[in-house]
Amino acid sequence: MTVTCSHDPTIARPTATEVDDAISAAVSRIVAAGERMTEPRRRVLELLMAASEPVKAYDLISRFHPDGRVAKPATVYRALDFLEKFGLIHRLSSISSYVVCRAKAHRHMAAFLICDCCGLAREIAPPQEVALRDAANAIGFTMDRVTLEIHGRCASCA
Repeated sequence: MTVTCSHDPTIARPTATEVDDAISAAVSRIVAAGERMTEPRRRVLELLMAASEPVKAYDLISRFHPDGRVAKPATVYRALDFLEKFGLIHRLSSISSYVVCRAKAHRHMAAFLICDCCGLAREIAPPQEVALRDAANAIGFTMDRVTLEIHGRCASCA
């Protein structure tokens, strides 16, 4: 993420214990659904959880191996695709980045406030979620996922 302001965004980074607990919960959810938590999926999720901010796929590729080797892009993209479809992460299309989902629900609508100055992205409950779902259902449309991206400035940058 390119930061254009001079201050550090206020980002609470999770502790190693919090990351481990979140990974364990994700593994339980995946296994309960009859899927597998492969090592690449686990590693990508760990990297996203530790970052606590939006991360581009190519940054994940370069950070994938602790010894500095670069991962194969297809490995990381397959893991991202699985984690997104499973509802553990969100893709922020407008900034070509990924973030960990902070909601406990498997599939839910998400809205993000994205600061164009410092790059902070905060997940919030989307307004009018029920109305949007009702409108889609009224015309027979089945929604898979919705991610609303709202750009502006955070309180620190405003």
